[in-house]
Amino acid sequence: MRGKFSALLLFLQVVFIILYAFFVEYTPSVQKPVNASLVEHDNIDDLYPMYQDVHVMIFIGFGFLMTFLRRYGFGSVGLNMLLSAFVIEWAILMRGCLELTGDKVQVSLESLLNADFACGAVLISFGAVLGVLSPLQLMVMALLEVVVYAVNEYVIIGKLGITDIGGSMVIHAFGAYFGLGVSVFHWRKELAKAHPKEESVYHSDIFAMIGTLFLWMYWPSFNGAPAAGTFLGARAAINTVYSLAAAAVASFALSSILDKSGKLSMVHIQNATLAGGVAAGSVANLRLSPVGAILVGTSAGILSVVGYAFITPFMLKTFRLHDTCGVHNLHGMPGVLSAFVSVILARLSTPTIYAGNGELASIFSRATDSPDFFQQQANMQMAGLAVTLGLSIGGGMLTGLLLKIPFLDPVSRDNLFEDFPYWKIDSDEPVNVEEPMNGKNMMVMEEMPKKSKEAAAEEKASLKEQSLDSSPPEQEVVA
Repeated sequence: MRGKFSALLLFLQVVFIILYAFFVEYTPSVQKPVNASLVEHDNIDDLYPMYQDVHVMIFIGFGFLMTFLRRYGFGSVGLNMLLSAFVIEWAILMRGCLELTGDKVQVSLESLLNADFACGAVLISFGAVLGVLSPLQLMVMALLEVVVYAVNEYVIIGKLGITDIGGSMVIHAFGAYFGLGVSVFHWRKELAKAHPKEESVYHSDIFAMIGTLFLWMYWPSFNGAPAAGTFLGARAAINTVYSLAAAAVASFALSSILDKSGKLSMVHIQNATLAGGVAAGSVANLRLSPVGAILVGTSAGILSVVGYAFITPFMLKTFRLHDTCGVHNLHGMPGVLSAFVSVILARLSTPTIYAGNGELASIFSRATDSPDFFQQQANMQMAGLAVTLGLSIGGGMLTGLLLKIPFLDPVSRDNLFEDFPYWKIDSDEPVNVEEPMNGKNMMVMEEMPKKSKEAAAEEKASLKEQSLDSSPPEQEVVA
C-alpha cells in the first residue's frame, strides 16, 4: 500500500495545485476590488454558522457513526477525514467546471457548502462498502463518484429544475445507490453470513451513538443551509426538527416491538432515528406543515427500522448485496420516500397556497404562471428521481467493476473489516492480528492481555492468598 497509496495522493494534490493556480479564483464579494467598501461580504453572518454545522456533520457525525465495527474504528474516522478533505478540493473543481460562466471557477462560501454536500454523498457510499475496500480503492471510488455526482446534480437541479433543498435525491439516494452499485462487484462468500469482525462491542456502539447525536442535532442546518438567512431556511429547519423528532419516537417504538423480549437495538437507534432528516430533505422548504413533517418523519423511522430488520437480510441472502452500514435503510429508501412526497406536494399545490410568484420562484427555479406548472413540476420531480437512480446505480456498478483491478490492492478475505493492515496499532490493542480468520477460527478476542498468561495466573493466585489471609477468624458456635 505504501508506494501506490502515497503516490496517488501526492499526484492528485499536485494536479489540484496546478488547476487551482490557473483556473480558480475568489468571487468578487470575497476578493474585494480596489476602492470598494467593506460592506459587501459573502453572506458570512447567515451562511457560515450553518456551513460549520454541516462541516461538523461530515467530519464528526459521519465519522463516528461508522465506528460501530469492533476492529475498524481507525479506518472509519481516519478514512472519513481523508475522503472528505479530498472531495472538498475535487468537488469544487468539478461543480465549477459544469457551471462555468467566465474564464475561471469562482469560489465562495456557497462553494464550500456544496463541496460538503458532495462529501456527504461519497461518505454514504463509503458506508456501504465500509471495511470491504482498501484505502487505495476508496480514493479511486471517490475520484470517480464526484464526477458522476456533479453530472447528476447539474442535470436534475440545473436542467430539470427540481426542488431538493436537503439533497434527499441528489445526495442521499445518489450516495446510497452508488455505494450499493459498487458493492455488487465486491461480493465474497465470507459476507454471506454474519462475519465475526462485522460486529460491534459495547464501547464501539457508544462511539457510534456520538455520531448519531451530532447528526441528529445539526441536520436542520443541513437541510436549511442552502436558504440560510431567508424564511425558506427557517421553514426547512422547523420541518426537519419535527421530522427528526417523529422518526426518533417511531424508531424506538418499532425497535422494541420487533424484538421478542421487547428490547431496543442500537443498530436501529443509531440509524433509523436519523431517517426523518433524510426524508424531509426534498420537501423541507415547502409548505409541508408541522403535522405533515411529523407524518413524514414517522413514516421514515418505520421504513428504516423495517429495512434493517428485514430488507437488508433479504437483499444479502437473495441478491448477494452486502451493505455494511445499511445505507439503503438510512439514506436510500428515506431519500426515495422524500422524492415521492415532493411529487405529491408539487401535484397538489396551487398558486393560492404560496405567497404569490415570488415565493414560488424562490422554491421552484422554473416557476411560471401556467395552470399546468404544478403538474409539470411533479413530473420533473419524478424524472429527477429516475435520473438519480440511473446514474448512481450505473455509475456505481462501473466503478465497482473498475475497482476489482488487482493493482488497486483489493482487501483479502482475512483483512475484511480490519484496521491492522493499514494502521499502526499498539501491541495492547487488537489480538490475533497475524492469525488469519477462517471457518475453523472464528473466535475473535476483543483485547490482547497486557500480561502473559503465567503472570496473570501468578497474580490471581496471589490475590487468592491475600483474600484467605485477610478472612476473619471463624467464631465458635455457642450451643
